[in-house]
This record gives sequence, structure tokens and C-alpha cells, in this order.
Amino acid sequence: MNHETAQLAPVARSFTVILSPTPRGARLARLLTAAQLHDWGMAPDLVHTAQQVVAELASNAATHGRVRGRDFLLGLATAGEGRTLRVEVTDTRGDSLPRLLPCVPPPDDETGRGLLLVEALADRWGVVPGPVPRKTVWAEIDLRA
Repeated sequence: MNHETAQLAPVARSFTVILSPTPRGARLARLLTAAQLHDWGMAPDLVHTAQQVVAELASNAATHGRVRGRDFLLGLATAGEGRTLRVEVTDTRGDSLPRLLPCVPPPDDETGRGLLLVEALADRWGVVPGPVPRKTVWAEIDLRA
């Protein structure tokens, strides 16, 4: 996990939505991300990368961060004069912090690769605990001109 995040300039654009911690909610997070980033005029390759990051983080929130009757929050923001896209997924399982596995899971395992994908696709990512009972898993993607 790369904990270092730059102190970002004021947010240029932002989008937040509350979603159910279900496979449907995770799928909707990915679709809403694509729609919002297209509306912001982002390049298709960046939209695709951001969708993959959101898919993994939202899936983790729906699988590992799920508490019955509580939703998760998806946030998208550009900052640093529009040079950085920040993705945030906040769930209500602050007691369950994500961790990167020390090795790649065996090929026949169906889980365990999500954060490896986030690590590969995002320029930075990390976890912010709280406020209780929440945690926010974030990822930043530098927008290259």
C-alpha cells in the first residue's frame, strides 16, 4: 500500500453517491463512475482505469465492508488543478481494514486479487480509518496530459 498522498489543492469537481453494499450496488458504482467521468470529458482510457479501480473498491465494500442496513459511499473528485482523480469508497466496517496480500493467490482462487489490481492501476492508494464505525479506502490516479 502506498500511503503517501499529496496535499491536494481545492477540489475542482466532485461527485458522491450512496449505494447499497450489494453486488448490484458495486456494479452501479462502476457504471456511475463511467457516466460521471464521461460527463467531465475524461479520456476513455482513464475512464476505463477508474472503472476498474472503483469496481474493486466497491466490490470490497459490498463483500468485506457490508453491515446489514448500512450503505457505502462512493466519491469521485478532481483536484490539483485537475491533475489528480481521487476515488473514495467509505463503508461501515472500520474494524476490517484491507491489506495487500504478500503474494499472488493461486490461479484457481476466485478472490484475493482486487487490491493487487488497485495497486497496479492507481498511482497511490490507502485507507483512512474513521469516524467510527467507518473507514475510507481511497485511490488516486494522476491525469496525464
